[in-house]
Amino acid sequence: MTDAIDRPKSPIHLQRHRLVTSDGVPLDAALRRSDAPRATAVVLANGFTGTHNSSDTRAIAEGLMPVGDVLTFDFRGHFDSGGCSTVGNAEIHDLEAAVAHLRERGYTSVATVGFSMGAAVAVRHAAACGGVSAVVSVSGPSRWYYRGTRRMRLLHFGVHATLGRAFLRYARKVRVTDQEWADLPAEPRAVAGDIAPVPLLVVHGDADAYFPVSHAVAIHDAAREPRELWVVPGMKHAERGVTPELTVRLRDWLLTRVTAHQG
Repeated sequence: MTDAIDRPKSPIHLQRHRLVTSDGVPLDAALRRSDAPRATAVVLANGFTGTHNSSDTRAIAEGLMPVGDVLTFDFRGHFDSGGCSTVGNAEIHDLEAAVAHLRERGYTSVATVGFSMGAAVAVRHAAACGGVSAVVSVSGPSRWYYRGTRRMRLLHFGVHATLGRAFLRYARKVRVTDQEWADLPAEPRAVAGDIAPVPLLVVHGDADAYFPVSHAVAIHDAAREPRELWVVPGMKHAERGVTPELTVRLRDWLLTRVTAHQG
C-alpha cells in the first residue's frame, strides 16, 4: 500500500453514540465516518484507564480511516460510560456491543484493534463471539494476574485495594468493581487458536514496562494460521507506544487482510 491512501476522499465526520451492552451497561462511543458509504469499519478497544477521547487514540483512529470508518468507545466504568470496570472480564460484552452496532448500521466487514486490556478482550471476543474480519492485539497480556513488573504490581494494588480504587475513581475517572471474578475467564493464550481462520496480528514493544515480549510470543504461538507477530524495537506500552509509522503499518496490514478475508 502507498501513502496516497492516507485519507478518505470525502470529509470525515464525528458522530457521538450511546451503546448499550447485552447486560444493560451504557457506553460512550464515537464513530468517525466518511460521506461515501463504506462496507468496512474498525473498532478500537482501549487499555485499562484509557479513553477514546485521548490524543493517542484519536491519532490512531484518524490514521486507520483509509481502512474503513472507525468506532471508538470507553469500556464500562471508564469516564462517561456506565457500570464498573471488571478489568477484562465482562468487557467482552462491551466490544460485542460495538461490533453489533456497526453490523446494524450495515457494515459487512468489521476489524477489531485492542490495546493492553482491550487486546485481551479483542482476542477473547474473536474466539468466543466471532463476527469479525481481522483482529489486532497490541501490548496484550497472555494470562491473568501477572505481577512480574513494577507497573503491574501497582496496577493490581489499584484494582484490589480500597485506597487504590479510590485513587482510580477520583484521579483517573475509572470506577473498578470491588467484586472478585466469580469464574475465571479464558486466558488469551488459551483461546487464540479459536480465532482462525480470521487473521490475527500480535504487536508488542520490546520496551513495554507492563508485559514482557514473552506474552506476545505466547499468544502468537497458541494461535493458528493466519497469524503474525511484530516485536517493535523501542516501542512502549499500548496506545501511547503507537507511533505514526506503526499506525501506517497497522493500516496497511488491515487493508490487505480485511480485503483478503472478504474475498
